[in-house]
Amino acid sequence: MKKLIMIALLAFTAPVFAQSTATVKKEAIKIYNPQANARADIDAAIAKAKKEGKHVFIQVGGNWCGWCIAFHNMVDHSPELKALLNDNYEVVLVNYSPENKNEAVLASLNYPQRFGFPVFLILNGNGKLLHTQNSAYLETDDLDPKTGKKKTGHDVKVVSDFLKGWTVKALDPASYKQTKAK
Repeated sequence: MKKLIMIALLAFTAPVFAQSTATVKKEAIKIYNPQANARADIDAAIAKAKKEGKHVFIQVGGNWCGWCIAFHNMVDHSPELKALLNDNYEVVLVNYSPENKNEAVLASLNYPQRFGFPVFLILNGNGKLLHTQNSAYLETDDLDPKTGKKKTGHDVKVVSDFLKGWTVKALDPASYKQTKAK
């Protein structure tokens, strides 16, 4: 009788246990919105950037892209990068996924997806494309101490230097120091 009760108990609790462990499963990160109107988001960022004397920083990628998520997390956990972006740029995330490849928008930006993902674009306050950055040049050279393999991610200093080089102030010729030739 005890065996019968144990079998019945297991039969009824196993599905409940399986359901509860399934809900513990980590939820996928969603930083890109496939339903977003990328053209409207970019246009709004351009208008705001012009008004505030900033540039527009566009990050093209998708929720499927580990490198895109790694970049987002690095910025999120780096107060210096977060401040650099917020102080100098209006930021727009443009989705590229099977649900929405934003083909017309990316065509208008000279097909930046040709560099892979994420790919970064800098626009001025008039919407002119100033620069397209292949993110591979911003990757870290750090090695994972456990595996000895290159870590997935970008270098904070290299990204910081990149962002500083494309601010409104950095591109303003009046900010360059005049040196006299001897």
